[in-house]
Parts: sequence; structure tokens; C-alpha cells
Amino acid sequence: MMLDFDKMNGLVPAIIQDADTAKVLMLGFMNREAYDKTVETGKVTFFSRTKNRLWTKGEESGNFLNVVSMKEDCDKDTLLIQVHPVGPVCHTGADTCWGEKNEQPVMFLKLLQDFIDKRHEEMPEGSYTTSLFESGVNKMAQKVGEEAVETVIEACNGTDERLIYEGADLLYHLIVLLTSKGYRIEDLARELEERHSVNWKKH
Repeated sequence: MMLDFDKMNGLVPAIIQDADTAKVLMLGFMNREAYDKTVETGKVTFFSRTKNRLWTKGEESGNFLNVVSMKEDCDKDTLLIQVHPVGPVCHTGADTCWGEKNEQPVMFLKLLQDFIDKRHEEMPEGSYTTSLFESGVNKMAQKVGEEAVETVIEACNGTDERLIYEGADLLYHLIVLLTSKGYRIEDLARELEERHSVNWKKH
């Protein structure tokens, strides 16, 4: 990286974002030494302006920020650091410095997709997902149909709890089917986004 540490008296802002939920957790500042230590240790280290020294987040609490990726912005004077946080991030005990919960359940679909992709690539023995891939497209499509019917039954004559359960089964088997055809759940999201961008103007 070619960060410009000179624009703000030797410091650059570092935006900390959870790699899984995409929630912004906090903002800190780094000088060159803090940046180098972060790269070296894999744990986010800031320059504390109040303590006037390097400060590794979690050095006292154990709530470290484990680095997943680091990116500079277009002006090369701001960092976006994606992390896996250990425990709450804010000194108040909150998940984020804005008092938000660090959760975004819909983002789990991407993690699930990545997991299913890995199963498709490695095909480990004894895995249910592997057995689905080995059964062929027709069987996988049939399974999606079965889960769709079960979801409809629960919606019409079942319980809300079973509706959510069967709906989750349907989504899982649909992702498996998509993966077998070379697609991901994001392709469905992209299609819906395109439809929305066209159709919202009509309403």
C-alpha cells in the first residue's frame, strides 16, 4: 500500500468493519508504526491520541480485532479494515461505537453460499450436501420442489415455527441447486435488484 500519512499530521483514519456482517464497528487513527504493527501481528493497532502511544485494540480487554483484509481509499488517505472481532468493540460494552448490535442475519446467506461452494469443490464423504450434488440435477430440483410444497403446507395449515423451518430448508436446497448450475444466491439478489430498479418507477 502507498498510504499518505502526511495529510493529517502523520495519521490516517481507519474504518473498522465486521467482515461477516458488514457492520461498521468503530473508527480509529493509525500512524505508520501502527499500520506496520497491524500488518505484522494481524491484530488492529491504532495510534492513541489520548495516550500518545500505539494501542492494540483488546490489549487489556482481550477484545481483539483480527484482520481479514485492509484496503486504502482512492485518495490513499483512509483505510477500510475488515475484521473478525473478539467480543464487543466499544469501551461501553456495546457491539459497535454507535450502540448497534453487530448482527445482520441476511449476510449469513453469503457465508452459507461460500460453505456450499466449498462442499461442491471438495465433495467430502459423509456430507449431506455432497450426497445432494452426487444425486444429480433432477434429484436436486425434485428436492427443491418437495421443500416448496412443505413450506406451502405449513403456511396454510401449520405453525409459524414450522413455516420458518421449512422455508429455511427450501432456501438451503435452492442454493445447492444454484451452485450445481454454476450460480450463487447473489445472482438471484442481482436479478431482484434489477427488477426493482425498473419497476419502482411504475409505482
